[in-house]
Amino acid sequence: MKILIAEDDRFIGEGLCDIVEAEGYTPFLARDGEEALKMYQSHEPQLILLDIMMPKRDGYSVCREIRKRDNDIPVIFISAKSEEIDRVLGLELGADDYIMKPFGKREVIARIRAVARRCLERGAAGGRADGGQGEILEFGDLTVYPDELRARRGGQSIELSLRDVKILQLLHQQRGKVVTRDQLFNSCWGHDYLPNSRTLDQHISKLRKLIEIDAKTPRIISTVHGVGYRVEAEQNA
Repeated sequence: MKILIAEDDRFIGEGLCDIVEAEGYTPFLARDGEEALKMYQSHEPQLILLDIMMPKRDGYSVCREIRKRDNDIPVIFISAKSEEIDRVLGLELGADDYIMKPFGKREVIARIRAVARRCLERGAAGGRADGGQGEILEFGDLTVYPDELRARRGGQSIELSLRDVKILQLLHQQRGKVVTRDQLFNSCWGHDYLPNSRTLDQHISKLRKLIEIDAKTPRIISTVHGVGYRVEAEQNA
């Protein structure tokens, strides 16, 4: 999923790109309103993070132009403004959510996941090519619902990132086989990403803490030292 980030503050914009990329999405950063509209046309994103106070064209103006062409693309407004009228105007223009500055990483992730989840579910229901992420996955007593960016074990619901889902889909597809580190990077990070073993190991470690009953003795994702990772075939019988 491609996400357009329109933010004139370099520090905030690059920080949002890092958050989005870590979640498994592909970010594109625009520094002003006019550049945001050009990148919207050229990159065709599936979600937009839109700052309100930007040079050349403000976020409200950009949103109006986008809504003339697409009423469905999710838009999250980001602004330092706190007046109630701004939030109301943003929602009237068709914003799906509203994030106030200063914000924390967890808040941004939660709001992006919530909007992305609605987008994925809508795409799956409509049969769009850029929609749902695929079939439900079974890993023993753990069930993964890609279109919801969630897993469930018993009555417990587990929130997942898009990259978490991509990793689990690849391991499930190749169950019983070793999935190499290069395969994981190419499929779940992209061919343009420069591989870093620490990045992969840290992500798998975090994922295990979410989905394993005991992350120290994993039963779902096994490490094949020096090669990659594997999900045993009998887990899905």
